[in-house]
Amino acid sequence: MNKMITLEKNNFLYQKIADNFENQILTEILKSGDKLPSVRVICKQYGVSLSTALQAYYFLESKNLIQARPNSGYYVNYSSRRFSTSDKSTQPSLNIDDNLADKLISRVFQEIARHDETVMFSLGVPSTDLLPVAKLNKAMVAALRELPASGTRYEHIQGNIKLRKQIAHWAYTWNGKFTESDVITTAGCINAISFCLSSLAKPGDTIAVESPCYFGVLQLAKSLGLRIMEIPTHLQNGIEIDELKKAIESKKINICLLVSNFSNPLGSCIPTENKKEIVKLLEINNIPLIEDDLYGDMYFGKQRPQTCKTFDESGNVLLCSSVSKTLAPGYRVGWVIPGKYKDKVLNTKLYQTISTTTLTQEVIANFMENGRYEHHLLKMRHALFGNCLQLMRAVNEYFPENTRITKPSGGFMLWVELDEKINTAALFEQALKQKVSIAPGRVFTTQDLYNNCLRLNYSWIWNDKIEQAIKTLGAIIHKMLKQS
Repeated sequence: MNKMITLEKNNFLYQKIADNFENQILTEILKSGDKLPSVRVICKQYGVSLSTALQAYYFLESKNLIQARPNSGYYVNYSSRRFSTSDKSTQPSLNIDDNLADKLISRVFQEIARHDETVMFSLGVPSTDLLPVAKLNKAMVAALRELPASGTRYEHIQGNIKLRKQIAHWAYTWNGKFTESDVITTAGCINAISFCLSSLAKPGDTIAVESPCYFGVLQLAKSLGLRIMEIPTHLQNGIEIDELKKAIESKKINICLLVSNFSNPLGSCIPTENKKEIVKLLEINNIPLIEDDLYGDMYFGKQRPQTCKTFDESGNVLLCSSVSKTLAPGYRVGWVIPGKYKDKVLNTKLYQTISTTTLTQEVIANFMENGRYEHHLLKMRHALFGNCLQLMRAVNEYFPENTRITKPSGGFMLWVELDEKINTAALFEQALKQKVSIAPGRVFTTQDLYNNCLRLNYSWIWNDKIEQAIKTLGAIIHKMLKQS
């Protein structure tokens, strides 16, 4: 990437290397999201020691020009425009329930059929380009061959034993200590949440959620006749504990549901100490916590964040997850670790579905058992991290200067706050005409909030088409501002 330069022994060698890269970054020869050469390549290219090469990168990192990605390398983390990141809390108020969000959600999903021709920033699913499709196909053939009756028989009510063992084993990555008898398989994460809510809540009960909140949860809660209390949420650190305490003191909460790690749509991650406090607070008040940990495996840091379930000593936390966001969305393989509510959840599953799909559970079990899952996740996390930096750079480059964005540390959602004059429901309609689909902020609440916000998904391979789609969005927004 860089030409050999002559280094004088009496100068700081690392400084000359760092200056060379800094010049390329500031002139945008190297752009945000680009991967830098490995340390070993730097050593060979410049004829320096490993420590000198590392020192050059440490110096660039200290200036926030580059960012390290564990087990992957260093990436450019700079744009000619300063990142306007959001670091505040949302302020939901009284519940104002209407049909606008439902109509917008229906419009968003109508575009699924046009997936090949429309850039779908709106859907929270990974691109098939990031998934090991060929390996899954081979695993499917093997499952057909190995399963009794080729997988046509009903599975055990609690779920595939091999899969449940692998889920229990995988829980050790977040310090969970379980056995296969603690796990119940489901048809995806939202199905697991549905089982939990159906088991523990009755019509008229109140469920506390973060605000904004994934619209699938809001729709599910309303379909079950539940009242929804949206709790103020910090854009980086998740639900505000003091506000949750006030809601509990009001004696109006029956159940709490949180996305603990890299939430949808904010991308927020609840700090470890806050998770401990939340678990203790809800346990003392005998309020079940349904934890959605769908995105926890897609972390950008050095290690996977722990879950609320990690700190659950009484069985009051019902942990829900799946491989729908990491491996195979269409397989609909999920699970719940329901703690002391196991019998209730198991009965609900029996009444509603009898059992879950035999074939796909076996495929996922084999994939996890052979170590392929972790290998796949490592590659996927690398791709998502680069995509996140690219998207942040593009939004800052093409959107108006007063645009604010979150800075995710995992997952694949970017929350964008535009000028208050912009209605993203109208933006959605205008962008569709240009074959670009977004998720308007209004769908993530039951209240009249987030009308100037949107969620963008970055779980695909970055290319010129994606870049152009962001540029198109920016042009539409600029035009809307001029007309306002």
